[in-house]
Amino acid sequence: MTAPARPDIPRGAVTAADGLVVVDKPQGWTSHDVVARTRRLAATKKVGHAGTLDPMATGVLVLGVGRATRLLTYLVGADKVYTATVRLGQRTVTDDAEGEVTEARGAGALLDGAGAADPAALEPALAGLRGVIEQVPSAVSAIKVDGRRSYARVRAGEEVDLPARTVTVHRLELTAPPRTTTADGTTVLDLDVVVACSSGTYVRALARDLGEALGTGGHLTALRRTQVGPFTLSDARTVDQLVADVVDGAGAPEPGGLPVMSLTEAARACFPARHLDDGETAAVRVGKMLTASDPDGGGPGGRAPVTAAFAPDGHVVALLEDRGGRARPVLVLDPA
Repeated sequence: MTAPARPDIPRGAVTAADGLVVVDKPQGWTSHDVVARTRRLAATKKVGHAGTLDPMATGVLVLGVGRATRLLTYLVGADKVYTATVRLGQRTVTDDAEGEVTEARGAGALLDGAGAADPAALEPALAGLRGVIEQVPSAVSAIKVDGRRSYARVRAGEEVDLPARTVTVHRLELTAPPRTTTADGTTVLDLDVVVACSSGTYVRALARDLGEALGTGGHLTALRRTQVGPFTLSDARTVDQLVADVVDGAGAPEPGGLPVMSLTEAARACFPARHLDDGETAAVRVGKMLTASDPDGGGPGGRAPVTAAFAPDGHVVALLEDRGGRARPVLVLDPA
């Protein structure tokens, strides 16, 4: 795959404010490529991302700038939504189109006399991959095995067996009629699907497992992430657009930096809100605990979901977590 041309990346005239940037990652770029270029645009090295996208994939990549990098820990685990194309009839070493074809069984068994596939015949296999499932990650994932990335071991010719992990597939559905085509002389079937899933789910592995369930083998040929937590493609900007923002801002009478979503905006978008009075605000700023945000809530171990705490003037002060009947600051964003 030929990587897209990199735009000239100017350095921001001023350091960007603390906040989030939602990027529409281009195909052929690694997530680190986007981070490295955003560091120049933001005029700071303090930029990170909330969940890797493979180079082949495009779509929503959430970046944190400055203090917002500390929010990323709480966004990595957010649910995600993808659109994808699964090719049935061929299996590859990487479970996607970037890898060598290792098996070409073809999809003829799924086709009728006219060469078409009945979507209803595919439904049992799709249904088997919905809900809470045990999924073996793709061998070329970034999971570490004895200190080395799994993909590095595979590229070195090693056999890698990764343990299954529990993930949740909330939605796995066809979005268009299946398409029959030929690839390298093999009759294959392309399925356009939408996937909504928990963090840690590998869409490549879903393509692989769907192919195995149907007896054809399968791999992923296209992947676009359309949502991470509350952030969708409508929130995202391309790298070219971010470059234009910085260039335009640099020419203003008072140079502006890379536009970001403020910490307060990000906290309101991502977490339930708790509004503090002046005394509670002062206490949280120095790391003191408060009464529980949800006295009747709490998950395993007495913990409840993280809550964003806002001062009387509306700006975010901290993230709180209920534990043992008290709300404990887990991240103070506005210290005293």
